[in-house]
Amino acid sequence: MSMVEEPLYPIAVLIDELKNDDIQLRLNSIRRLSTIARALGEERTRKELIPFLSENNDDDDEVLLAMAEELGVFIPYVGGVEHARVLLPPLETLCTVEETCVRDKAVNSLCKIGSQMRENDLVDWFVPLVKRLASGEWFTTRVSACGLFHIAYPSASEMLKTELRSIYGQLCQDDMPMVRRSAASNLGKFAATVEYAHLKSEIMQIFDNLTHDDQDTVRLLAVEGCAALGKLLEPQDCIAHILPVIVSFSQDKSWRVRYMVANQLYELCEAVGPEPTRTDLVPAYVRLLRDNEAEVRIAAAGKVTKFSQILSPELVTQHILPSVKELSSDSSQHVRSALASVIMGMAPVLGKDATIEQLLPIFLSLLKDEFPDVRLNIISKLDQVNQVIGIDLLSQSLLPAIVELAEDRHWRVRLAIIEYIPLLASQLGVGFFDDKLGALCMQWLQDKVYSIRDAAANNLKRLAEEFGRDWAMEHIIPQVLEMATTSHYLYRMTILRSISLLAPVMGSEITSTKLLPVVVNASKDRVANIKFNVAKVLQSFVPIVDKSVVEATIRPCLVELSEDPDVDVRYFATQGLQSINH
Repeated sequence: MSMVEEPLYPIAVLIDELKNDDIQLRLNSIRRLSTIARALGEERTRKELIPFLSENNDDDDEVLLAMAEELGVFIPYVGGVEHARVLLPPLETLCTVEETCVRDKAVNSLCKIGSQMRENDLVDWFVPLVKRLASGEWFTTRVSACGLFHIAYPSASEMLKTELRSIYGQLCQDDMPMVRRSAASNLGKFAATVEYAHLKSEIMQIFDNLTHDDQDTVRLLAVEGCAALGKLLEPQDCIAHILPVIVSFSQDKSWRVRYMVANQLYELCEAVGPEPTRTDLVPAYVRLLRDNEAEVRIAAAGKVTKFSQILSPELVTQHILPSVKELSSDSSQHVRSALASVIMGMAPVLGKDATIEQLLPIFLSLLKDEFPDVRLNIISKLDQVNQVIGIDLLSQSLLPAIVELAEDRHWRVRLAIIEYIPLLASQLGVGFFDDKLGALCMQWLQDKVYSIRDAAANNLKRLAEEFGRDWAMEHIIPQVLEMATTSHYLYRMTILRSISLLAPVMGSEITSTKLLPVVVNASKDRVANIKFNVAKVLQSFVPIVDKSVVEATIRPCLVELSEDPDVDVRYFATQGLQSINH
């Protein structure tokens, strides 16, 4: 009897849980749909589970979102692509709900299923679904329909294709701005499936209507369409249809549209080619760099290097650099920050002489900016300048500013400098490094902020790897060991951390003769945190030093610590002893 009832059990549980008041139970049940479908088998999944889900009118968006996601990967559970059409009704229902993220996920799942469906099934089932959604009374269905045309179109007959293009054109002129927005954002995907003759005539007419829409939110989505359509059109058509739109949009009355152009301009340049870029798009870009809205200037400043790379150095010097100079002293700190994050990349474009003459003064002014993020963004890209102007000039002009930033009041700036030090060290060479930056590296070990002290310890290890053991033995180890008896226990902990990181680099002999005695001495510290860190460091020494040193020095010290009054010290000492025994 129980064997007969067994298959009924999962669907019964699902129904109970889906009707439960507890949202978590309903969610868990939906997320287990694939397990339930496997238990039911393909036929019962098609005949019972999917119809039940189609009728399920749960009002919680989280449950509906999970269902939309699950159904997208459900083809194997309903018997493969020949039965994929049974998944369309529940997803069609989800395409009509009010919550945007549920609709988006349902459209996404329908696209996944549609792209696997057989051609005749697409014509018989998928295309009618798209048409139903596109003619729906409620705007949500029409919004969803826009995202499905690119799946339905390729398989349709010529007559159906004409109808689908016509329907899409109507959606682009819908009374509801939300529908027009959806049509504008999906135009690129739909256009990619349309034949070239129709693309030039009908799709470009649709696009033209969208670019003149009275809603700025629709026009700004049409900007994205510029780049997508530009890649589909022949260069001469692109110049005729797309270029005037870009130039017009760069002067649009809505700052949001101009912001979108500033973000997309680099991709648009690729679409129209070098000559129109020089004559039409460079003036448009310069206008955006000088826009009266800070958000537009931020977007334009962030693209200055990418834009410069597709121009000749002469054009950059003549047109772009004057605007860049203005932006480096912009009233908005966010504009200066966006510029600082990319300006270093202009050095390879301009070459050595122009970088020294034009860019270095801008770098220096940004390095001294009052806003920490601006300084940070410059520091992190210094290597790009070094490759162009060489280390002598870099050290003369920029290094004093770097040394100043190493003591910056904002700890994140200090942290960025520390992380940059090994790279700087490799570029400056050992002699220069010792003169200017060596003392700073030790100073950071006693910083008030833990993240700085920890980064400083890692920095010493990376420097030892860069300059070699002999250099470390002369310049790092004596100073680190000297600090081991500092009065503040947090600094003593940092020294232990430094020693544990340096030991693998320094090797067995130096670890045994120089580092180990200091660690053993620290085991007598009165602070328990120091003592259990000693136990950890000693454990890390075991694979590095000789067996005889382990037995003569490390084991006795750990045995002593394993009898300490503090429970944590005993725990870590015992762990250390176990690692020796293994």
